[in-house]
Amino acid sequence: MKRTRTEPRLPREGVTHLLALGCLLIMGGLVLAGPSGLLAWSENLRLLEQRQKEVQQLTAERDDLRNRVALLDPRHADPDLAGELLRSNLNVVHPDEMVMLLKR
Repeated sequence: MKRTRTEPRLPREGVTHLLALGCLLIMGGLVLAGPSGLLAWSENLRLLEQRQKEVQQLTAERDDLRNRVALLDPRHADPDLAGELLRSNLNVVHPDEMVMLLKR
């Protein structure tokens, strides 16, 4: 029976293994708890839904403003809107109108 002589491990090999293991553990931690990891996934989905609702609200507001601008076109202004703006901004009324102030 032959005896094989085992060579002693070099200390560099153990250090290399520890560094590789450390790098793998760090990468695994980032996958779980990093800024784009699994734990942040639900937070990102919640923020996405919130932003989509905000975009819908701003789109509706923009459409309302576009409609008002179109109604105030100087070439063919809507008389009802023009009258409403005159009454609210300049406090102008017809002589036969009665103004009632409501407390809020």
